Amino acid sequence: MNGANGSPKPGARMFVAMQYLLPQHPLSRMVLKLTRLRLRPLKNALIGAFVRHFQPDMSEAAVADPLSYPTFNDFFTRALKPGARPCDPDAGALASPVDGTVSQIGRLRGSKILQAKGHEYTVEALLGGPSKWSERFAGGSFATLYLAPYDYHRIHMPASGALREAWFVPGTLFSVNATTAAAVPGLFARNERVILIFEAGPLTFAVVMVGALFVGSMSTVWHGDVAPRSPRVPALLAPPAADARRLEKGAEVGRFNMGSTVIVLLPDGAVDWQPELAPGSTLRVGQTLGRLQGHAESAGAAR
Repeated sequence: MNGANGSPKPGARMFVAMQYLLPQHPLSRMVLKLTRLRLRPLKNALIGAFVRHFQPDMSEAAVADPLSYPTFNDFFTRALKPGARPCDPDAGALASPVDGTVSQIGRLRGSKILQAKGHEYTVEALLGGPSKWSERFAGGSFATLYLAPYDYHRIHMPASGALREAWFVPGTLFSVNATTAAAVPGLFARNERVILIFEAGPLTFAVVMVGALFVGSMSTVWHGDVAPRSPRVPALLAPPAADARRLEKGAEVGRFNMGSTVIVLLPDGAVDWQPELAPGSTLRVGQTLGRLQGHAESAGAAR
């Protein structure tokens, strides 16, 4: 939505400007309630309109009939048939955690992460402040993956690992599409987010769930709904029992109740991204994102 000189078109500028004025959190809470109503005529109307507009692929869904779901949110966060998203069994293969599109992928420039042309933000800002984790990921690698409304909306483990720490960072709820990412400075470090840190032997990686407009609700398999929260203040999330912290590669780790973005972070030297991946590349859960360097045996053996 940019003009010939690279500047945003008037419609794009208006779309972004409107988001600064909208009551983002009240609107997102209203959408949350609406999408969980069980009134059959209403939820069928919502699902029917969504299917007509976005034409999601239901052939891989565990329940293929869109109107059979009890709520719009159940339809939106639908499960897939067993085996629909196989992962490379090689422990050295880092898997895509989502169905989506590559927004940006590459290496951090010190502590800076590329958001879009002309926009960077820091890993400290993304994680909610300086910490041992922001130091761990400085100079490392990142992949920013955008989930469109028609995509599958569950989030899976990119590698096997045990949850070491998790927290919630409050913020705004701008849209996270390409138009907004190109116009709003520090977008992914401004929106609400849930940060999950995993370790497996020498491998450390982060999965960052970024909320968005109408996506005030994010959940993990351990904590249930993490957001929306009241009060909206930074919060450490209670650790699961020690024997429940580990998940295997490809296991479900969380979901968005409406679409958003996931950012994967790894330390310096931990991964080589697949050379064919670039902004605009489409991905499916389990597809190889890159090759882990020197971690395959340890990550696979850590229990």
